Amino acid sequence: MDTLLSTAYFPNVQYMSKFLAGKVAIEKYETYPKQTYRNRCNILSANGVLPLSVPVQKNFHTLTKDIRIDYSEMWQRNHITALKSAYKNSAFYDYYFYKFEPFFVKKEIFLADLNEKILNALFSVLKIDADWSFTEDYVSAPEGFCDMRDSISPKPSRNKPDAAFTPKPYIQVFADRFDFVPNLSILDLLFNVGPESREYLESCVNLNL
Repeated sequence: MDTLLSTAYFPNVQYMSKFLAGKVAIEKYETYPKQTYRNRCNILSANGVLPLSVPVQKNFHTLTKDIRIDYSEMWQRNHITALKSAYKNSAFYDYYFYKFEPFFVKKEIFLADLNEKILNALFSVLKIDADWSFTEDYVSAPEGFCDMRDSISPKPSRNKPDAAFTPKPYIQVFADRFDFVPNLSILDLLFNVGPESREYLESCVNLNL
């Protein structure tokens, strides 16, 4: 199944599974919406689900490709601190974290560029040879693609049923405190499952539709 997605910051498991299901196009020419996974991800902390957000400069009808990151807040340091606190005791934290640490040091100008580089790093770690591209214009009703630009959302009311994806439990670092929390950032999967993360993603994909 070919899928149209938004850009995303350390995407969740459902989002990453789409690169194993078919071609993917990532939207850059939409008017940037607020409160989405475009600039945030969810991790599991000792106190429960914790959102990490990349602040962006205020915009008025700005295209996603032109959204600039706001460095007046020390969000990079805060994200590093949150990830270390949440995952330092996970099985594969030391094995993977150094691969992503540069994203919390270098200051990319545009959000889309940061997300693209993170995505490429994830492809490398997960050994995914993805068939994907950015959109070249905005299309309200794309032909041949399942439009999930706004249906993979941190807002439960906006999430839509996805027959091509079935999350399955894995052992999370705070399993003694919380029931399994599905569909967190791919970082949660990597830090807990490690080299078997790709196989886990494959097991969640339903191609028999």
